[in-house]
Amino acid sequence: MDQIVLMGTHHEPSIMSDNKSSITDLRDRIDTIDSEVVGLLKERLECAVAIGKLKDAGKRAAWDPYRERQIYERLAEINDGGFPENALRSIFHEIITTCRLSQKKIEISYLGPEATFTHLAGVSYFGQSAEYRPLESIAEVFAEVEKERTTYGVVPVENSIEGAVFSTLDSFMKYKVKICGEVRLEISHNLVCKSGNINDIQTVASHDQPLAQCREWLRKNLPATPTLPVFSTGAAAQMAANNPNIGAIASSLAIKAYGLQVVVKGIEDYRGNTTRFLIIGSKSPPYSGNDRTSLLIGTRDRPGALNEILTVLSRRHINLAKIESRPIKGKNWQYVFFIDMMGHMSEDHIRSGCEEIRDICSYYEWLGSYPSSNEVPSYL
Repeated sequence: MDQIVLMGTHHEPSIMSDNKSSITDLRDRIDTIDSEVVGLLKERLECAVAIGKLKDAGKRAAWDPYRERQIYERLAEINDGGFPENALRSIFHEIITTCRLSQKKIEISYLGPEATFTHLAGVSYFGQSAEYRPLESIAEVFAEVEKERTTYGVVPVENSIEGAVFSTLDSFMKYKVKICGEVRLEISHNLVCKSGNINDIQTVASHDQPLAQCREWLRKNLPATPTLPVFSTGAAAQMAANNPNIGAIASSLAIKAYGLQVVVKGIEDYRGNTTRFLIIGSKSPPYSGNDRTSLLIGTRDRPGALNEILTVLSRRHINLAKIESRPIKGKNWQYVFFIDMMGHMSEDHIRSGCEEIRDICSYYEWLGSYPSSNEVPSYL
């Protein structure tokens, strides 16, 4: 079958052994394959819609992360390296998210404007077909999700070079939302402008962090050009689109969104610059098999209080992935701790460990359990 050939099995298409096949013959065969692929995509979409109706009737959870993992594992197995694996996953990610959106449209808020790295993280997680709403601050994203004016929000939480994003951590203390997922995005900075000519740039605009992450490159290559900090890379791209003498440090998404030209790609001073983004919503998804659990806790005012909590995790062999402290506003020298651990709240050792932590804390809040790393959601 032709679809078996496309999935990269050991079945070889007959045209590969026919040396007399012309370019026209091969192109005709590709057209036939493309038609079959479109027909199968339409059939998959119909199945997704039917599954959505059955789930609604049975009041089952729409999001099944474990099913999603099964899909990708099966695809990797039957592909067996015949098709580039990253590309295959990317293609099916878009197919899966499109099928999911056929069941129920969702709107995602993010730190805007359009074409920020947060927007790019949202697209990499939810796909191109979702509806995106840019907002002016991280706090606004939290507020819109809490009030259910948007289904999900995308917010940055930490960068591998610059550290934690404190406005996100502080918003968890103010708004009642749950973490639904995370995505790690490798950040590559591009110098862009309207003409693509570096000689036209009289000012370089961007957010504070990209400017800091490209400081050495700017010093060596544009030593006399002033920099202009703005509230987002998207705002910088907008300025560059409207002023031919402004260059912007912006995402790859901004190039297309604002009709800009690349002056120089990859001007960051250090490679491996990665930002972790959180997906926030009204409730956390069920167990996927590769999960992370986040807590917000306050310790009692006594010696060794934090050590008691760490001992609970160690005794139960729970892997602590992150711990970050933040001062409590209005209460001098008092702090809360954000804790990430590997595992899902539905697992016995995680649940019992968290219950023990709750009993010895002055403040305790479960922020969510969710698929770890670049696991992306399938609602099918």
